[in-house]
This record gives sequence, C-alpha cells and structure tokens, in this order.
Amino acid sequence: MTVETWFRSDAGVRWQFETGALCLDFAYLGGFPEGAFGPASGLPGATAAPGSPRWDGLLVPADLGDWLGERYPGLGQAPSDRELHDARSFRGAVARLALCAADGHTPDADDIDVVNLFAALPDVPPSLAGGRRQAGAGRLRTGQALASVARDAVTLFAGVGFVGEPGRRILRCSADDCGLVFYDDSRAGTRRWCSMPKCGNRSKVRAHRARVAAAHA
Repeated sequence: MTVETWFRSDAGVRWQFETGALCLDFAYLGGFPEGAFGPASGLPGATAAPGSPRWDGLLVPADLGDWLGERYPGLGQAPSDRELHDARSFRGAVARLALCAADGHTPDADDIDVVNLFAALPDVPPSLAGGRRQAGAGRLRTGQALASVARDAVTLFAGVGFVGEPGRRILRCSADDCGLVFYDDSRAGTRRWCSMPKCGNRSKVRAHRARVAAAHA
C-alpha cells in the first residue's frame, strides 16, 4: 500500500512524501529524533535554529483524533490525554526502529516491546462494504486504531530485518542532504528517493550539469 504524507517546510512549501507504510506515516508526526535528517528533507524544523521548538504533529489529543479519524472513519470517542501520551511513546518507538532498520543497527528491545504491546490489543476488524448491518460502526476506540497501526509495524519490521540482512527495503533517501526513511514497496526494489519530484529531480539536474561541465572542460 502506497502511503502519502504531506509536509510543509519552514519556508511554507508543501510537498508530498510516500512513506510506503502506514506505521511510518504515523512516525513522521514528529517521532524522529532531532538531527535524523538533513536540511533538504524539507521537514518542518529540520533547519530551525538550535534551541527552537521542534515541530510536533501530536501536540494535543485532537491531533491524534484527526489523524486516526482520517484513516479509520468509525472512530468514536475523542482520544484522552493518556491515550495521546501513549501514542507519542508508540510513535517514537516506530521511528527509532525505522532508523535502525535503515542504518543496519541493532534495535532497542524496549522499542520492540512498545510496538508489541500495542499490537497485542484488539485492532480494527476488517469489514466488507454493502451489507445491511455495520457491526461496530461508530464505536471504534482509539486503542483499536493504534493497535492496527502497530500490527502494520510488526508486519513491516518482521519482513525487512535489521542488522546484516541483505535486500532490506527500509531505506534512506539517496540524496546526501536529505536522508528521509521510507519503505521501498516497488516490485523491483529499486526506489532511491523519498520523492522523485523533489530529491530525484534535483539529483538528475545535478548529474546533467556535471556531464555538461565535463564535456566543456
């Protein structure tokens, strides 16, 4: 499943980034640690002055409710402060696991435990549209939605491996000044850029200019 995340840079430029996985989409709500990406990543706050507040997509419970509600329309009661706190912990664990997978590092067992804990909860049950009865419609809980995101994370990380695994598909953008992490869900496994219109095109332009300069040297 291709997942599209939209960012707005410090300069106000809005651009699209395909994470390739629902759980990574969630992690990009501010879960990655400061300094994880370069300035060309375009992440809000990536080029902010030292000491300035970092961008955070989960500041208040309504932020969590809006994000989950867009993906799980049957979400009922608004998230509580406690659920927001737990979601932020889960978000950070997914982000750190993604960085470990992309960089070939050993993951922290505590982060794995957090993901497994959320994944063990009852999730959002699948259903077919068109029936006369909609079991559970409008009664989905925040914990169920987060459990579904966690199960996506379990499937993702269990399938890609971490240290020394050949053919890993959780990668960093190949642009030297970007480094965003994504899951390469392409059939050939040849994706190199976080966004072809952004980093991919910039790389092509640079390569073209270098060839022109070499030809006229």
